[in-house]
Amino acid sequence: MPHITTKDGTEIYYKDWGNKEAQPVVFSHGWPLNSDDWEQQMFFLANKGYRVVGHDRRGFGRSSQPWDGNNMDTYADDTHELMEKLNLKDAMLVGHSTGGGEIVRLLARHGPSRVSKAVLVGAVTPHMIASVPRSVFDGLREGLLSDRSKLFIDIPSGPFFGYTKPGANVSQDQIWRWWQQAMLSGFKNAYDCIGAFSETDFTPDLQGIDVPVLLLHGDQDELVPIDVSARQTIGLLKKGTLKEITGGSHALPAINADEVNRELLSFLKS
Repeated sequence: MPHITTKDGTEIYYKDWGNKEAQPVVFSHGWPLNSDDWEQQMFFLANKGYRVVGHDRRGFGRSSQPWDGNNMDTYADDTHELMEKLNLKDAMLVGHSTGGGEIVRLLARHGPSRVSKAVLVGAVTPHMIASVPRSVFDGLREGLLSDRSKLFIDIPSGPFFGYTKPGANVSQDQIWRWWQQAMLSGFKNAYDCIGAFSETDFTPDLQGIDVPVLLLHGDQDELVPIDVSARQTIGLLKKGTLKEITGGSHALPAINADEVNRELLSFLKS
C-alpha cells in the first residue's frame, strides 16, 4: 500500500487514482472515518479524467497511530507534505466535516501556491464549541472510553445518516460500512480528534482565504447544524458560495453522492 513518511516519522496512507497528468483533486475525510468514505466521489472524478488523491489522516484507517500530533495544525501539515511529495499543483481541495477544517487550516498555514479552489462539505467551521454545548463533545469522549464499538454503531444508526427522522429509509449496510471504517481508527487518535474538530477556531483562517470556496451543507444536518457552520462560514469568506442540500444529513458524500458529484464537477470546470 502506498504511504509517505512525514517529518515526525508518521506513515500516511494514500490513494492516487486517475490521470497523473490531469488537475488533481485532494480529499480529506471526516471523524472517525478514512479515505474510503470518498470512494464514490473519487471514482466518479477519476472517470471524468481527473487525478484524485485521498489519504487516511494520521491515526485513522491504514495510517500510523502516533501518540502525538492529533491536532489541526499537524493534520494540515501532513496533507501539505503529501501534496509536496506528489508534486500536486493547481489542486482542488475537498474536505468533509473534520476534513473541511483540515483544508482550511492547510490554506492558512501554507497558502494557496498548490491550490486553486476548495470545497467544504458539512464542515466543522468556523468554531463548533462556540455554538454547540461542550456536553455534546464530552459525551462523545465518554462513549469512546466506555464502549467505542457501541458508539460507532449508535452514531451511524442515528444522526449521521439522518436515520432519526420519522420514515427514514435505514440502510444497515451503510451503518456497517461506517462502523468498519471507524473501528480502524486509533483509540487515542480518535479521542484527541474530538477536541481538534470541536475546539479549533477557524475564523481567522477563513477570513484569510483568497481562493474560491464552495460550501455544500445539508439543511437537516444533525451533527454539524447548518446554522452554526455553513451559514456562519459563508460570511467569513472573500469568495464563497453556499449551496444548501434540502433534506441533506451529515452524510452527503454517501446519501447524496450524485448531487455532490455533480457539484464537484461543475466547480472544477468553473
